[in-house]
Amino acid sequence: MSTPEFPRTHAHHAPANADAPAEPPRKRDPLGFLATLDRIGKGAAADGQPWPERHPMPGRRMALGDADCAVAGQRVTLELLLAAERVRQNGADSEYVGDRVLEGLAMASLALNAQIGTRMRPDE
Repeated sequence: MSTPEFPRTHAHHAPANADAPAEPPRKRDPLGFLATLDRIGKGAAADGQPWPERHPMPGRRMALGDADCAVAGQRVTLELLLAAERVRQNGADSEYVGDRVLEGLAMASLALNAQIGTRMRPDE
């Protein structure tokens, strides 16, 4: 960069630590909380990676990544629901989680299914 020919017209103050060596930026752990949260905000799929197809527009890749995450959540919810139902039928009474928990898991599954349907449908 070249030095300006004329001095600044306004007062210019250097910070007190201007001659101190700059601290190198810390590298973020790619598996850390903030890095993962950043990837989720950018449309990461359930595996934490961006949507693999590169031909859709960025907004569409985000929608597909959101749908993929919802599918993974729905799978976990349905596994919990199935385990709770099997315990209700075959397990000890002390192990049964209760009707309210079963209803909550079913409602969570319905909500995730609605999210998946919304995110899979292309914007018109």
